[in-house]
Amino acid sequence: MPEMTRREFGKTAAVGAFAVGVGLRVPLGTGYDSKGLPTRIHGRTGVRLPIIGFGAGSRFCAVKSEEEAEKLLHTALDNGLYYWDTAHDYVFDGVASEERLGRVLRHRRKEVFLATKVGTRDVEEAKRHLEESLRRLRTDSLDLYQLHSLNDMDDVERIGKKGGIYEWLLKLKEQEITRFIGFTGHLSAQAMKAMAERYEFDSMLIALNPYQKGKQPFEEEAIPAAARRGLGVSVMKVIRPLEKAKEVSPERLVLYALSLPSVTAAVIGMDSLEVLERNLRLLRDFKPLAPEEMQKIRVGLKPFYQEDDFS
Repeated sequence: MPEMTRREFGKTAAVGAFAVGVGLRVPLGTGYDSKGLPTRIHGRTGVRLPIIGFGAGSRFCAVKSEEEAEKLLHTALDNGLYYWDTAHDYVFDGVASEERLGRVLRHRRKEVFLATKVGTRDVEEAKRHLEESLRRLRTDSLDLYQLHSLNDMDDVERIGKKGGIYEWLLKLKEQEITRFIGFTGHLSAQAMKAMAERYEFDSMLIALNPYQKGKQPFEEEAIPAAARRGLGVSVMKVIRPLEKAKEVSPERLVLYALSLPSVTAAVIGMDSLEVLERNLRLLRDFKPLAPEEMQKIRVGLKPFYQEDDFS
């Protein structure tokens, strides 16, 4: 069987007949342009990413009109924010994040480092979810495919079982359906550390903010473990507990996350051009915080902290 035929056969077996309407394969990683924004190498991937990623979760799905959402995405890309993070399960009030991204990606796919996620640990269900993700995103391949929301050590064991979801992800990478594989989580530092040490992932997306320090050792244990293994590390949920501490500047919380060692980028939810422009200004003026400034942020947030905010 010729080489190309084998490759296409492998894709069909892994994914299903998803190719209708998605067009020809795009040469990925060739069109990134940060427009002068600061970038960092994302671990073993070797890819330079802007240090803020466009988070396309619940806040983005709350944008009222499709026209407004599309304008937000084009503006982000036109200004150098080409790292986009979404998920199969990001569907809020009938709005599917991946579908919104797909309306822009059909014209500008090669300009975007595209990351999405799969939540199920069942391989057959994951195949169906991947097929749906690719259709929504209007592409036939991803830059980063992530296991969504790692729970605990039992989940770590389940992921690695023979014939399970981890083996399937490795096959997707081999078949070039995704360039890189990763995992995400915000519940257990022990589980995140174990995933980094036990398996051959390329990327970790982890919840992190100033007052998780001492509650779950994400900053002290999980991130260093991932960095030692060469994983690229991105962080999320960085502006919490802003909901309780209204007077705390979100810019300071973002700067805190971006000043941590081994962190490539912070994925931040964007729901308006105003929020986007604020993040762009922060990037253009970015300077890491000094250690004493970071400690001051932790101390200042202490009266507002409630553990439930971080679940």
